Formats: sequence, structure tokens, C-alpha cells
Amino acid sequence: MLADSTATVIGAMIIAPLSTPIMGIALGLAKGSRDGATSSLVTVLVGAAGVVVVGVLLALVMPRSWDLLANAQVAGRTSPGALDLLAAIATGFAGAIALARRDVAAVLPGVAIAISLVPPLAVVGVCLGHGAPGLALGALLLFLSNLLALVLAGTLVFAATGYTAEAAAARGRRRAARPVVVLLVLVALPLVANSAGAYYVTVMTGRVQTAAEDWLRDAPGAAVEGVEVTGGQIRVTVRTPGTVPTTAPLVDRIDDAVPGGFPITVVTSVGEEIDARADRTP
Repeated sequence: MLADSTATVIGAMIIAPLSTPIMGIALGLAKGSRDGATSSLVTVLVGAAGVVVVGVLLALVMPRSWDLLANAQVAGRTSPGALDLLAAIATGFAGAIALARRDVAAVLPGVAIAISLVPPLAVVGVCLGHGAPGLALGALLLFLSNLLALVLAGTLVFAATGYTAEAAAARGRRRAARPVVVLLVLVALPLVANSAGAYYVTVMTGRVQTAAEDWLRDAPGAAVEGVEVTGGQIRVTVRTPGTVPTTAPLVDRIDDAVPGGFPITVVTSVGEEIDARADRTP
């Protein structure tokens, strides 16, 4: 947690001044200036690399006894969803409007943009420092989706506020913005799929929870402590003062609620693990 927070703070110091180059990409696309958009993009990528390096270094100096990857702030950014993309689009509109208006402090869009970009970059560095490239890839996907959403929203705002009005420039703007839209859609697909998968797991978990509670309803003092549906397996943790009831009714209830025949493990309050399907009597 300390490494992630420190990397985020230092990263914000790096990225916040880059809010202008980030919006510079959008402005270059709106005006049809490929050179301007390219130079701003290079500046942003250099700053992003700096944040990742800070995260890696801080993760390496932290004691290995600290499980940074288990921190909620880190784990929450390694599996992004569609809501993260919507939040980035909203931030992009707010930042572009703030830069387009003279009556709004210039620091506000910088802070807004830093909030969207720095945390996932810091998590990328922390995950790489802990040898978890798969998790780092998830956080990098979040960063890319946020960056593309910011650029696309900024392009639309700058175009709407009249930064370019010539027909030729408008055609050039559409050609320049088209790759951004395509990339944003490609990045959005796994985010939407991840959100759908998370929703499916939530529904399954609720059904298994209900089935397990029904199974223990007639067992005095017994209760369901928790349910996990991960990796194609179901784990039901129970607390009972006596012997765990036969698992056959539990398997039947879960199979009725969750089709698929997933492996089911019952974990007791004393740490015993029971293979519910193997323990099931014919």
C-alpha cells in the first residue's frame, strides 16, 4: 500500500504538468495537425514511462513480507471494467472544457487527468516490480483506455468550441480521430467483457450463497461464512459446532442454481476441506 501510494503521489507530480500535452493530442487532432498531436503523444509517453519506473523502484525497495498485490487499491486496477472507461470519458470532457475556458483555473484539468492516469501507471510499476506481468497488463489496459478516452473527449470538445472551422480541416480531423475511435473501441471490448464476467460471477456467487444457506438451514448453529466462485471452482466456507451435514443436498441445490457441474469444496471452521462431489452419496 505504501509503495502504491508513494508511486501515485510522485507520479502525479510527473503527470499533472503533462495535462497540457495530453489535451495537446486532442487539440492536434481537432485542428488536423498530425505533427502537433505526435509531439504531444511522445511527451505523454515519456512521462508515463517515468511513473512506471518510479513504481518499479519503490516495489523493489519494499520488504517482500508486504503483499502489495493483495492491496485493494492495486487489485482494483488490475481488472478494469466499463465503468472505468465511462469515468475517463467524463474526466476528458471536464478537462477539455476547463482548458477551453479562461475562467477556470488551469490546474484543475491537470488534477483531473492525473487522477485518471497516475494510479493505473503506478500499479503497472508495482506489479512489474513484484514479478506479476499479467496483473501489470491489466493495469496498463486501464491506463490506455483512460488515455484514449481523454483524447477522444478532448477532441470532441475542441472541435465543438470552434478551434477549427474549415471544411478541409474538418475532413482531416475526422481522418485523424478515426484511429483514436478504433483503438478506443478495441480497448473497450475487454473492459466490457470483464464487466460482464464480473457481473456473471456476482450472480453465481449469490445463487451459491442462497443454496448453501438452504443446505444448512436445519443444522443447529451452522452458518455460511463465505462463498468464492473463482477459476471455475466453488468454495463454500461454513461454521458449524457439530458435524458438517452430508453434502449431497448442497450439490443438488448448487447444480439447480448454477449449471455447469463446477467442482465444489466445502471448507469447515477447523480448516477441513471436503470435496462435495466426491463426498456425495449415490
